[in-house]
Amino acid sequence: MTFLKTLATGVAFSAMLAAGAANAETVRFWYHFDNPENPMEDLVKKFEAANPGIEIQAENVPWNSYYDTLYTSLIGGNAPDAAMVKLFAQPRLMEMGALEPIGERIDAWAGKADLLDNLLNLTKASDGNQYYLPIQYVVLYLYYRADLFNEAGLKPPATCEDFRDAAIKLTKAPDIYGFGLRGGKGGWDQWGAFVLSQGAELKKGGLTSDKAVAANQWLIDLYQKDKVIPPSAPNDGFQEITGAFKSGKTAMTIHHIGSSKSMVDALGDKVSAVPVPECGGGRWTSYGDESLAVFSASEVKDAAWKWISFLAEGENNVEFNKATGQMTVTKSGSENWTLHERRFVDATVASLPFAHVLPQTPATSEFVNTAWQIGMQQALTGQVTSKEMMEQLEGLFDQ
Repeated sequence: MTFLKTLATGVAFSAMLAAGAANAETVRFWYHFDNPENPMEDLVKKFEAANPGIEIQAENVPWNSYYDTLYTSLIGGNAPDAAMVKLFAQPRLMEMGALEPIGERIDAWAGKADLLDNLLNLTKASDGNQYYLPIQYVVLYLYYRADLFNEAGLKPPATCEDFRDAAIKLTKAPDIYGFGLRGGKGGWDQWGAFVLSQGAELKKGGLTSDKAVAANQWLIDLYQKDKVIPPSAPNDGFQEITGAFKSGKTAMTIHHIGSSKSMVDALGDKVSAVPVPECGGGRWTSYGDESLAVFSASEVKDAAWKWISFLAEGENNVEFNKATGQMTVTKSGSENWTLHERRFVDATVASLPFAHVLPQTPATSEFVNTAWQIGMQQALTGQVTSKEMMEQLEGLFDQ
């Protein structure tokens, strides 16, 4: 009789487990990590242990096909419940009606107080809603050769005037130039630090004001008149500017914390960083983003929110970003961050309050991918004036 009771109890318990598994909510989550040291499995286990009614199916989707796969799945009705997303995709996802507003959830979330200042402003949508929860970020700052600055008795520049003065004093052409400008593709964000900081905007009438044209001319003059920028600048991309900086060909350049490890590997304590200089009373630096979103078609929105908010909290966010090489979005994580040297962390966090994103429009896409590079190359080589360059670029936004 005892055996039968034990057997019955075991069967009942198994039935309860089976019923629990059947009733568990499953959250399908897409992300993209290139790093083979992927912490996602451990994060899933930690979350599921704390939330026994929720199961996470996390799928690492290759970056090269990530958005094509995501858009296709949304159209086909087979989308995940939540996913990593970038700001450039937000307008299209909004047009598709694919995003679930999460502003009220964020406001009620205890983790909100630990998010770094300005992140929610940067990721807010054009309609005023919050669809994205920041998960990692980078911002551009100024790298400088501390050894060359010390030898010249110079302090890292705080203003554009300081910057130009230091660049002139550090230039010993053709061996050393003061600043490594990325005049090729992708250099618009360096340009923004000197031009958008002074009030220029990517909109009708925003690039052709006297002040905007003068700011652009100031940068062109660094190349043409002051000659503090290498002759190769019109065609230089990321590899060229970082290579020149590491080799001692340039004393300053602009990039983000993602390149700090290779900088330190090459230069050790000879490299340091500060926020980009203040120009004309303003500061502007480029924000590089990654966020999480819940999709409107999900049938487990509450569970999906619990999962993405878990990833954006304290220790979890630190573990997540150890795999990405980008910065944690939390104040607590930033204070104890060890993945990068402290001076680069400090420059990043100090830059966030004046970080910006470009307008999310088709015109901006053309500006970033082709028009800026063509215009900048033509202006640097004297084919067009500063005003003509700015008129060309503003033409994209006249619609």
